[in-house]
Amino acid sequence: MTNNQLTESGRLRHFLTIEGLKRPLLTEIMDRAEQFSSISHQQVKKVPLLRGKTIVNLFFENSTRTRTTFELAAKRLSADVMNLNINTSATSKGESLLDTLHNLESMQSDMFVVRHNQSGAAEFIAQHVAPHVSVINAGDGCHAHPTQAMLDMFTIRRHKQHFPDLRVAIVGDILHSRVARSQIQALAILGVGEIRVIAPKTLLPTDCQSLGVHVYHDMEEGLQDVDVVIMLRLQHERMQGALLPSAREYYKSYGLTEEKLRLAKPDAIVMHPGPINRGVEIASTVADGPQSVILEQVTHGIAVRMAVMSMTLGSQQEQEGQA
Repeated sequence: MTNNQLTESGRLRHFLTIEGLKRPLLTEIMDRAEQFSSISHQQVKKVPLLRGKTIVNLFFENSTRTRTTFELAAKRLSADVMNLNINTSATSKGESLLDTLHNLESMQSDMFVVRHNQSGAAEFIAQHVAPHVSVINAGDGCHAHPTQAMLDMFTIRRHKQHFPDLRVAIVGDILHSRVARSQIQALAILGVGEIRVIAPKTLLPTDCQSLGVHVYHDMEEGLQDVDVVIMLRLQHERMQGALLPSAREYYKSYGLTEEKLRLAKPDAIVMHPGPINRGVEIASTVADGPQSVILEQVTHGIAVRMAVMSMTLGSQQEQEGQA
């Protein structure tokens, strides 16, 4: 992954991956999200920061939560938003992706929010867009989901304050999860005390320990005294072959129940990027329980995406002013 997501002055031009970014930049995203978080409680939920800008949601993969929060974030920044239905667009009629992009650029688009089932798709698009266009990766294959990771970091900071003091456990399908990769990178950059991953061997990447995590195959052992438990969705659509005996067996060993959660610290928080498979990754009593911050994550997603959009387009305006 090249670092063409930064301008010469170190500002965000694109937001493609957490990898390679520095702690001050991640902190700036969270600080700006903190400023935006109060907007949802105002009678008029808008600020004029991106008035006159056009943001295009290019979702080549189904999504409800991510696309909706990106759309809300853009509208709260007063941008014009276009959702391109890929299934009925010219790409389904044989037009190349680059031709579609260039046509959208000619309509004076300023940002593409891209979700794609192929790893590296967002970077490919960023390499070929016009200089005035920013690209945000809304999830690409098994590679990265940087805004999800940042809303998770923001949620953790809201509850736990200091990252170096924390012990965080990520549980589930690490192998296929772009969310987990971005979370691990963000947690490491922010200096978290210990990052644990808990999963069966078949759902762990071969280079897992090189990521700077402690690997556990036993959930009871891995959850001991953790401050944050992040449950992952089973990535059925990205799995190849029979990596698990059954959903029931998975829940028995790796599903988060009230009994297992008691092994963590009493004030531990429970997170999940969604959508939740109840009774597979997590019990309903836990997902809906007092330690769950899952719905907060969704709420914080709007503020964090507002922060990223304003920072990327802000750096573009800065460059235009210097030209």
